[in-house]
Amino acid sequence: MLKDIHRRNTIPILITLIAIVVLICVPNKFPQKIYENTERVSARVLSTDESFIINNGLIKTGEQLCDVEILQGKFKGETVTGSNRLSGSLEQDKIFAVGDKILVTLDYTGDEIRVATLVDHYRINYEILLVGVFMIFLVGFSGIVGIKAILSFIFTILAMWKLLIPLFLMGYNPILIGMVTTIILVCLIIGLVYGIDRRSLAGIIGALAGSIVTCFMALFFVSRFKIHGAVMSYSEMLLYSGYENLNLTEIFIASIFIASSGAVMDVAVDITSAVAEVVEKKPDITRSEAIKSGINVGRSIMGTMMTTLLLAYSGGYIGLLMVFMAQGTPIINILNLKYVSSEILHTLVGSFGLITVAPFTAIASGILLAERNTENETQIN
Repeated sequence: MLKDIHRRNTIPILITLIAIVVLICVPNKFPQKIYENTERVSARVLSTDESFIINNGLIKTGEQLCDVEILQGKFKGETVTGSNRLSGSLEQDKIFAVGDKILVTLDYTGDEIRVATLVDHYRINYEILLVGVFMIFLVGFSGIVGIKAILSFIFTILAMWKLLIPLFLMGYNPILIGMVTTIILVCLIIGLVYGIDRRSLAGIIGALAGSIVTCFMALFFVSRFKIHGAVMSYSEMLLYSGYENLNLTEIFIASIFIASSGAVMDVAVDITSAVAEVVEKKPDITRSEAIKSGINVGRSIMGTMMTTLLLAYSGGYIGLLMVFMAQGTPIINILNLKYVSSEILHTLVGSFGLITVAPFTAIASGILLAERNTENETQIN
């Protein structure tokens, strides 16, 4: 029995590890641009000169000069003066202070630095620290489940970066690619949670059914809302960078069901686990009773999950909402604004997928997990 359980859990982990290695080895169709005689390194700010900065209230334009010490690369230990150009955008500009660790691009000829461009604050060390602390707490609290979660997290990042994004840029059908990617993620992640088990099959069926419903809902309502995919931040820049053949609207549609797939999997796993627990505690339960229990659990989950999605999607638009309130913008104008309409669409279509995944998962779990018990009950009767 223990050997069987160990095998059912080991196989998905091995499959995930193999998939991660394969994705790492997949060649990048869009390699990083490496310019000759340039180097990106970290540096420490030794002094600053703000005399060339023009202050216009909150807006700063001009140029900040900084003396920096190179901390890595072939010029490690050398001191150079770099330029930080200010465009007047609070969103894009940055001001460096003495002691800051920053990212610098060096243009050099031979052993001489010609130009040092100050790119931004160097944040990688703190990002690594944050990831490390997160993993330690996750594994410390969840044990082997935490390790599985980390594996699924790594696989998801690689699948997005090595498969989904490149295939979008190469012009493949975004909806088809998005759905295939979602199917792969759902199967692998839920398989990691339960192992090779009937619970995995029940959870996968429910999650995929919810994602497919979300996809069709997005296809229908995006055209009715008349929203162009350029509503996605930075996406319009692609059209002016040699990717004018991209269908941004289809990419926007794909982003809707991909974004909701995580919450859909969450609901599917919650309901499957609840039904499995009920079946284990009450072996003589019928299919209909198991399905009813799953639906009741789904109803309870819906109460908070809808709000979770709303807060997750709207959190990035708090600044925009503050502008509307400060300017006294009429509600009718707000609701018809393209950006607001796209977020309403994103939230409600994604939530619709959550609503439908509950009954789908309850039915699949009831049929698959209570099947043998129902047969036994029939024989007894």
